[in-house]
Amino acid sequence: MRASVKKIQNREKRKQHIRMSISGTPEMPRVTVFRSNQHFYAQVIDDVNHKTVVAASDYDVKGKKMKGMEKATEIGKTLAKKVKSAGIDAVVFDRNGYKYHGKVKALADAMREGGLKL
Repeated sequence: MRASVKKIQNREKRKQHIRMSISGTPEMPRVTVFRSNQHFYAQVIDDVNHKTVVAASDYDVKGKKMKGMEKATEIGKTLAKKVKSAGIDAVVFDRNGYKYHGKVKALADAMREGGLKL
């Protein structure tokens, strides 16, 4: 088995294990992140009603020249602003199987600075 396939399978296994214990409600929705090689996405999901409340990605901060951590921080601030305007103060953070460091941690920290309780 190729290393990249094994890496993806391991992340999927971690993801399923995390999702067994994390769920979003209308009062406290779940924030999930997705990283691709070029882009970074985050969305706030109400698992009870199966709805995406708000979403943010690097497309929202497109006009600015940023890379990596700066981009994740800006996405976190944008998402926090959108969530606050939707009337939500606290969320559950779902790292989606990724390690909690680098861009994922920068996003979470920026959301905390934006006034959200994680």
